[in-house]
Amino acid sequence: MHKIIAVIRREFIERVRTRSFIIGTVLGPLFMAGMILLPAYLAKRETHLRQIVLIDATTGSVGARIETALQAARIGTGDSAGPRYNVSRIVADGRLEQVRDSLIARIGGRDSNALDGIVMLTEAALDSGRVGYLGSNVTSPNDMNALEGVLEPALLEERLLRRQVDPAIVKQASVKLHLETSKVAQGKATGQSGESSFVLAYVMSFTLYFALLLYGIQVMTSVLEEKTNRIVEVLISSLTPFQLMFGKVVGVGATGLLQLSIWAGAGFLLTSNLGSVMGRFGLQAESQTTAHVPAVTLDLLAIFLLFFVLGFFLYAALYAAIGSTCSNQQEAQQANTPVTLFIVCGFMSLFALVNEPSGALARVMTFIPFFAPFVVPIRYSIAPLPPAEVAASAAVMVLALLGVVWVAGRIYRVGILMNGKRPSLAELARWVRAR
Repeated sequence: MHKIIAVIRREFIERVRTRSFIIGTVLGPLFMAGMILLPAYLAKRETHLRQIVLIDATTGSVGARIETALQAARIGTGDSAGPRYNVSRIVADGRLEQVRDSLIARIGGRDSNALDGIVMLTEAALDSGRVGYLGSNVTSPNDMNALEGVLEPALLEERLLRRQVDPAIVKQASVKLHLETSKVAQGKATGQSGESSFVLAYVMSFTLYFALLLYGIQVMTSVLEEKTNRIVEVLISSLTPFQLMFGKVVGVGATGLLQLSIWAGAGFLLTSNLGSVMGRFGLQAESQTTAHVPAVTLDLLAIFLLFFVLGFFLYAALYAAIGSTCSNQQEAQQANTPVTLFIVCGFMSLFALVNEPSGALARVMTFIPFFAPFVVPIRYSIAPLPPAEVAASAAVMVLALLGVVWVAGRIYRVGILMNGKRPSLAELARWVRAR
């Protein structure tokens, strides 16, 4: 046993001392905090006043009303809100193209006459709702949505007036629907929205996908390096091949679990104290930009880490077996494709599970060991599973893990000392059966 512990200790210490591990461990929580705080900060930050020219080619007073609406638009809310647009209206009088062409050169300039955009209002636009806009930053969704939000009500009001319909009555009757979702778990409303549930499921699924690939391939690469450098021939003089493989898998797994635990703990603390954290940066936790921040509970965190450990050992054993059967990196990259595809399929199952977390497909995948590390935490984050179902899935994974480790160990003990042509499936079967 002390020999296995020595291998585990060597693999663990060798990795946690690396600069990449330390930087990655520190940057993980900082990245999570940045993803939450940065959108709120950018939303709060005031942008510069937009210089807009409204070319009015319509009849009546609609152009003047739209000019007034643009001037009334504000950035932010409350007393500190400033004007969004500085508007100049030009009556085209049948010369829309000439006026437009004379102003285009000023768009995007840096002098005092520079323009951010030109709004072209025509009679056809009143009926079709298709208003022309020329601007220097038409790729900004925020800017375009804000401009549409000002123009759309004004155009609707003009169409109603032309049809002799009182816009005030229509405005009173027109209330935009906003579906306020709240997740129910164990017979109680949690206050967590549907959007935040999806964000949590996606983050967990992506973290598992990233960690399984990163650390699984590290196991394969470590085995391959020791095999090609002939170091393994020295190591197995004092260790059995199974002890060496088991020590590698556990050592690298402990490294991944340590890093993942730090990330998960940081996420738990951040989401649990979101209000105070955002308050320190002068941000409002109730703002729309942070409405979709998910809450991480202790039971979900425990299930996530449990299935990460089981899933990692399952896939790491397969990666170790693959590394032992290859002679170079190119062969290893080709041989690990089937295992990588299982991980990709597990990650992609997220989009099916979100739509139907308790459906037949979700229940079946819960008991497939290669997919369970993804499926169970995702399903639990959306709609908590009965403890018996979680325990049954974990038990199936443990049984599958024992079987995979046994098969991988049989392949590893032969392949680690062989070089040359990569073995076929029939040869691998003979290695497993060999005594």
